[in-house]
Amino acid sequence: MSRSSFSHNSRKVIGLIGVVLLATAASVAFASTQLTGAGSTFDYPFFSKAFYEYSQLHSDVTVNYQSIGSGGGIQQFIAQTVDFGASDVPMDADELKLAKEPVLQVPVTLGGEAIGYNLPGVAKGLRMTRQLIADIFLGKVTKWNAPELVKLNPGVKLPDLPITVVHRSDGSGTTYIFTDFLSHVSLEWKRKVGTGKSVQWPVGLGGKGNEGVAGQVRQSAGAIGYIELAYVLENEMTYALVHNRDGKYLYPSIETVAAAAATKPEVSSTDFSIVDAKGGDSYPISGYSWIMIYRKPSDPVRAQLTRATLEWLVTKGQAVAKTVDYVPLPANVQRNALRIIAEIQG
Repeated sequence: MSRSSFSHNSRKVIGLIGVVLLATAASVAFASTQLTGAGSTFDYPFFSKAFYEYSQLHSDVTVNYQSIGSGGGIQQFIAQTVDFGASDVPMDADELKLAKEPVLQVPVTLGGEAIGYNLPGVAKGLRMTRQLIADIFLGKVTKWNAPELVKLNPGVKLPDLPITVVHRSDGSGTTYIFTDFLSHVSLEWKRKVGTGKSVQWPVGLGGKGNEGVAGQVRQSAGAIGYIELAYVLENEMTYALVHNRDGKYLYPSIETVAAAAATKPEVSSTDFSIVDAKGGDSYPISGYSWIMIYRKPSDPVRAQLTRATLEWLVTKGQAVAKTVDYVPLPANVQRNALRIIAEIQG
């Protein structure tokens, strides 16, 4: 064989090896681009649309988010079976100890919880005070034509129908926000039940996820439940005007939740509650939602992808929030979120 022929054949072999190596590298890269997250059902409508838009802009990354409830998401995050967890209440000290590795907690969106109800013949907009909501969930007000409701809603023909309370059956950040609200407005609730992702409910039926509570309320005449606003609007449910601490009756909306957030310029994973906020325009059952990520994930490539995805989510991705009835992060909270995300090592 001539030297030129050998050289030509060698270049062909080397070229083929290069193609194989590139293909292998591409395959490895593709395998590492599906990020996984789990947790809050409160977040799901926002995440579903935002992560889809991100994948359209970055074809090498997809995000598989499992809407299983904040409690389940934190469990999977601690077990390190997902790249990130999501919850409407940050992990507490005990949960952080279980994680064993340093955890970063990032505020990612804002939302409001509606008091949805099912009363045939009664339209959206029943008035409810903060104390009345607590008394209903304590089981003290049990009929829709109870004097307390009739007095607040003159001219509305309220039926002689039992009130069926519907609450979450799973560990839930949505429940944390709601029970935090009830603990702020009712000393009896705070003493007997308290605040948490899971509590011992005095009365009622359980539903899994926001979708489960919404489904139970829709199917049961006389039912009432606390449900993230996007689910209420998507299901065309009736929901109440809630009396805030300044004496104004408000619906949950982008504007009224944003007003509640504006009363607390700085939030952190240890100081985050905005329920029952001051201000005439503040909706009283509002809250932030959070993503949890390890400061130093075990896979550096996935860490870089997660960091880039979250940076987009808390900046450009906030434009998606309003389109699905969530509230974009205030500018100062957004800046703080970026500072936290920058700590991810990878």
